[in-house]
Amino acid sequence: MSIRAVYENGVFKPLESVPLKEGTEVEVYPRPEEKANGGKRKKSVRELGAYGMWADRDDIGEGTEYVDRIRKLRREPEVK
Repeated sequence: MSIRAVYENGVFKPLESVPLKEGTEVEVYPRPEEKANGGKRKKSVRELGAYGMWADRDDIGEGTEYVDRIRKLRREPEVK
């Protein structure tokens, strides 16, 4: 039998009705706390597939220069 409960102020409080007689002795086996990512190590940005995909492009230059150029074009479109 498995009974879900929370531990508060030194007492285990069942989350559902319990089919046991008052005073029944039980053993509790807490589950280890799980991390949000399933206990796995976070990936480094360098491990992502997109990392370095523009490394061979000559038209981009430094990242900040490229972003500044894109932003300028959005504010002031080129006049042809």
